[in-house]
Amino acid sequence: MSVTIQACSTPSDFKKFVDFQYDLYKHNAYWVPPLKKDELNSLQPATNPAYDNCDAQFWIALKNGKVAGRVGAIINKAYNEKVGEQMCRLSRIEFIDDKEVSKALLDTAEKWAKEKGMKGIHGPLGFTNLDHQAVLIEGFDHLPSIASEYHLPYYKSHFEAAGYEKEMDWVEFRLKLEKEIPEKAMKLNEMIQKRYSLKVLHFNTRDEMKAHAGRVLQLLNTAFGDLFSFVSMSDKLQQFYIDKYFNILNPHFVKLIEDKDGNLIGFIISLPSLSTAMQKAKGKLFPFGWYYITQALKKPKVVDLLLTGIHPDWQAQGVSALLITELQKVMQKYGVEYVETTGMIETNEKAINHWKNYDHIQHKRKRCFRKMF
Repeated sequence: MSVTIQACSTPSDFKKFVDFQYDLYKHNAYWVPPLKKDELNSLQPATNPAYDNCDAQFWIALKNGKVAGRVGAIINKAYNEKVGEQMCRLSRIEFIDDKEVSKALLDTAEKWAKEKGMKGIHGPLGFTNLDHQAVLIEGFDHLPSIASEYHLPYYKSHFEAAGYEKEMDWVEFRLKLEKEIPEKAMKLNEMIQKRYSLKVLHFNTRDEMKAHAGRVLQLLNTAFGDLFSFVSMSDKLQQFYIDKYFNILNPHFVKLIEDKDGNLIGFIISLPSLSTAMQKAKGKLFPFGWYYITQALKKPKVVDLLLTGIHPDWQAQGVSALLITELQKVMQKYGVEYVETTGMIETNEKAINHWKNYDHIQHKRKRCFRKMF
């Protein structure tokens, strides 16, 4: 039976779009489900301010009367203006291992992009860099962080069969923490603080931490400005992500640094791993999801490094080392044994080489594909 493509326009359509991945990965031990409510809010203009600067359309594929795949297409006008290209972003693509289904989905997104005047398509990418991005191509037997992605091994071959080529890879590491911070690192920590009169901000409550959330995302705009696929976020979009993410952070695992004038110059945001808790929650906070998440925050053995940002003027002054050492002090108190990094662009050699100083494995690789018309 041929594949039917249906555009999402009603609440029921979007529910089917979101639910499909829960069916696809139902018995997979490594997939970490997002919260269904968050996913639905991200897809619709009424609840996602990214639509102020984006056009988007989402579709589901039906085969034999059942949902067999899904895809989204996003045109981020600010990104296209920034890079001087007319590109469409593939988003949230998922499909069964059936090239008829994947081809129908990709053809649909490509046709929509061409009709909008685009010259090419790439992805998977989201509305922003804090959205879903990339396809997993290595590391299928490792549990991802909640800020990363999981896909099935056949995805890569489907993209290549449809004429897509590699545009950019992200790599991820798993680090084993030493029981003691090396004395050399502690002395370097003290020296950097004294030399530049830097102040490390520590938080005991979520309210204390959230009071600085706006400053963090403003610095993120500055620090990430030149990175692949990044688009500066508006005040409304920053608030959207503050509301989405900052309420689940453990404030002890967030560290900020100010210069002598009180300007924020660096941050590191980490989180006790919620991957297993989110698997137990099955996409819902209630009735039991919130309990699993709360328990996971208390005695973590694994911590996920979600975001690190350093102001460009300070990127060669040892600020990142200072942040990591301060965070490591907290992780030692909690008895953390392993750290999972989220994706780092493969060309970011400075960050990658830093993690290679630890006892580590590079265990995951994700890819953004590209196709010009």
